[in-house]
Amino acid sequence: MFKAKMLFIGPNESGKTVLANFLSNTVENVEGEYRPTQGVRILEFETQPAVAGGDNTKCEVELWDCSGDFKFESCWPAMMEDSSGVVIIFDPDVPSHLNEIETWYSMFISSRDLQDKQCLLIAHHKPGSTVEDGPLPIALHLRQLELVHSNLEEKSEDVRKTFSRYLGNIVKAMSESREREEMSIIT
Repeated sequence: MFKAKMLFIGPNESGKTVLANFLSNTVENVEGEYRPTQGVRILEFETQPAVAGGDNTKCEVELWDCSGDFKFESCWPAMMEDSSGVVIIFDPDVPSHLNEIETWYSMFISSRDLQDKQCLLIAHHKPGSTVEDGPLPIALHLRQLELVHSNLEEKSEDVRKTFSRYLGNIVKAMSESREREEMSIIT
């Protein structure tokens, strides 16, 4: 069984915790009130990701719901340690988020040389969102990452399927890395 450490990062109030709770089937009584994550929350669950070729590999997921507050920046290197993938979540209705995701990208992705398939951009549409699904005015270097729109009110199962497919890419990358390591020991 593979163990994947996934980081959910992005600006404050972008929906990271809501998505983390949804994808991990975690139920919390938050009474609809925004409560910023302090540092990080780690959610653990087991799932069967959608892996190309129909592989029935189970995966243990550590989903790290990271605070978007820069006062925790000194903790970020420790959070990044041994991460298998990074998901940048932002609210497309907040114009400043489109600029902030560049900072998150440079701090968590380009500095670690992660492959594109290990990264995902999620434009999280909150209730009452006015932005349409489709292309967004994001920086050119961010366009190499897969961008998906999430709307838990209207397309919740699409969000779950997309995350499962993304997790399948992570498991495949981990499997390929493991095979390369084994081959280097043999040769």
